Amino acid sequence: MVPGNPIAVLIDFQQLRIQTNDIYAWAWNNFQVQSHAAYGDYEDSALFGYAVGQVMESLYNHLTKQTKTPLRFIAHANEWQTAFTVFYMRHFCPSVRTVFTTHATGIGRSIAGNGKPLYDYFEGYNGDQMAAELNMVSKHSAEKQAAHYAHCFTTVSELTARECKQLLDKQPDIVTPNGFELDFVPKGKDFNIIKQHSRESLLLFAQKQIHDTTISQDALLVAIAGRLEWKNKGIDVFVEAMQRLAQENLNRQVVAFVLIPYLQQPNIRVGNVNVIFAPYYFPLRNINDNDILQPLQDLSYYDLLIGMDMTVFPSYYEPWGYTPMESIAFHVPTVTTDLSGFGVWANHNQSAQVSTSNLLPVTVIHRTDSNSEEVIYEIIKAIRTYSTLGAKEINGLKKQAERLSLKSTWKQFFDYYNKAYSIALQK
Repeated sequence: MVPGNPIAVLIDFQQLRIQTNDIYAWAWNNFQVQSHAAYGDYEDSALFGYAVGQVMESLYNHLTKQTKTPLRFIAHANEWQTAFTVFYMRHFCPSVRTVFTTHATGIGRSIAGNGKPLYDYFEGYNGDQMAAELNMVSKHSAEKQAAHYAHCFTTVSELTARECKQLLDKQPDIVTPNGFELDFVPKGKDFNIIKQHSRESLLLFAQKQIHDTTISQDALLVAIAGRLEWKNKGIDVFVEAMQRLAQENLNRQVVAFVLIPYLQQPNIRVGNVNVIFAPYYFPLRNINDNDILQPLQDLSYYDLLIGMDMTVFPSYYEPWGYTPMESIAFHVPTVTTDLSGFGVWANHNQSAQVSTSNLLPVTVIHRTDSNSEEVIYEIIKAIRTYSTLGAKEINGLKKQAERLSLKSTWKQFFDYYNKAYSIALQK
């Protein structure tokens, strides 16, 4: 039920359970995949990928019998969880060309998530060695071998391409960025109606959260969102920046919403800065009228996003970065880092803002393993600057955000996928 109405097939792979060991042995003998150290979700992923291969093979055989003209088939697998689809097709259905896309290397994400300095010592990391150290041998092996055996190997950004070369010993054939579908964005009068309703709902929600009805209707609404990855998503530096911003003598109130599922933290209220933690998935349904969450009932994340003045996503590990990309699609200026694939893309594709503020629709902060203080300062600087803008400059920024988003749609990016498919067909 999304634009394009793609055909979806649900595949039950449970009947393969009794063949697990045989499938693992087959993967080792033919593709050197080390499943002996498997645990957790590895078995489900391996069997699912194998079953997908069986379904694809059946479709291939059926369709080639139905047509008198030669057909060209491509099996496109995403992430290590579908690696066994690549292996199955290469072995049992070699006429089909395979494309494998990794959206983040398992080892790179794990190094970052375990608090190890990914970037300062990047050239010194060996993927196989780190897989053993971090207990990821099987997942890493499946991902690495799929990258090597696919007819075309792609990833979503130049940042991750660098990871793949270092940690998977394989340079991607092409970078295929993630696009956005603008059909999700309301148009014209509908956009303004939703924006106004969202803003009113967010302000009322904030007032109920901190038991204060004096929050200004002109408050600057800021948001961070994403998965609960305290460091990787930059939640740590964002919260610290808000606490320090509260010590400043701001002329405008700031309400910062932390839209991170499961993140249970006490709200922060100091001076003119309020930090509201909303650890929920949206939209919220069937909320009692007296519930503190009632103002946000039935509002999706995108509805809430439209009501924001700006967003901040100061990621430490972010192969692409859908959240800042979505933000500008909904005309909301954003802050991210150059450790985000989208941040790097934005740096190359946005034009300078013609105003005294020098702000861009995407503010890209330089981030390393060791410059958290600089990142915090730049977040504070961006919010402080935005809080002083007049209506004309704000409208100009929002229009720039909208224009930039038009460059990042699937319509613009699909050509990269066509090139990937051409590479696969030529092999």
